[in-house]
Amino acid sequence: MKNLSTAFLLLLMACQNAGNSNANQSDTPTTTTAATLVPKTPDTTTLAGRWYLQPVLPSDTAAGKIPWLDLNPGLSRFAGNSGCNSMHGKFYFSKTDSSLSFNDKIAISRMNCPGYNEPTFLKSLKSTMRYKLRNGTLTLIGEDHAELSHWTRTPATPPKVLKT
Repeated sequence: MKNLSTAFLLLLMACQNAGNSNANQSDTPTTTTAATLVPKTPDTTTLAGRWYLQPVLPSDTAAGKIPWLDLNPGLSRFAGNSGCNSMHGKFYFSKTDSSLSFNDKIAISRMNCPGYNEPTFLKSLKSTMRYKLRNGTLTLIGEDHAELSHWTRTPATPPKVLKT
């Protein structure tokens, strides 16, 4: 009788553990999807969002910062950093003919960044007449169809600024 009681008790415990095990398995996912492991990639097929300048000249990053633009087409507004100063203003664009222009009245802070040619950066921005989105790059184009600047969703690494 003692063996029968022990066997019954062991069987009961095994059933309870199996039931608990199945309950726990149904409450927690057993597979991990790739989407939970990979961070979301910013959309590069739309103007909306943050864009970072791809520096070409040493003067593009002379202040040690990468210029960026945060475009909000819904409000026709932008904010950003010139590589030295914070800025914001209005811009106009068209999805149908790829026209894009920045308002001449860009509000900008007035920090001094020796060695950085901010007026040239702003002149280039204000000279924009069109845009092109291709392979994750936003290209700003001038009136003469010249490419003024290239922007991507991830910033380049700025060079270290040498202090003299």
